[in-house]
Amino acid sequence: MEIERIEGHPAFRRLAFERCCLGRVLATAMAGAYFAYILTIAFRPGLLGRPIAEGATTTWGIVAGAGLLALGFVLTAIYVAVANTRLDTLSDRLREDLR
Repeated sequence: MEIERIEGHPAFRRLAFERCCLGRVLATAMAGAYFAYILTIAFRPGLLGRPIAEGATTTWGIVAGAGLLALGFVLTAIYVAVANTRLDTLSDRLREDLR
């Protein structure tokens, strides 16, 4: 059957493995940063409530929250860059081999 032929192909196995690893690493990084932020809010709220400078109204919590959003964009950009280079190359090789 065609599905077994595709699943048994070395290029498909490599593609699936690399995509899975990439997703896990990026998801773990985002989840780790998010949980660190939430745990800091829960157990050390004063830490994030401090102003970034003497007399400033912006606190470290706002900076950390903005950094968390920025991290999401950076991790997305990393995924897109890897997907458009390495994963697309493996996908193209798989298509060529299965013709």
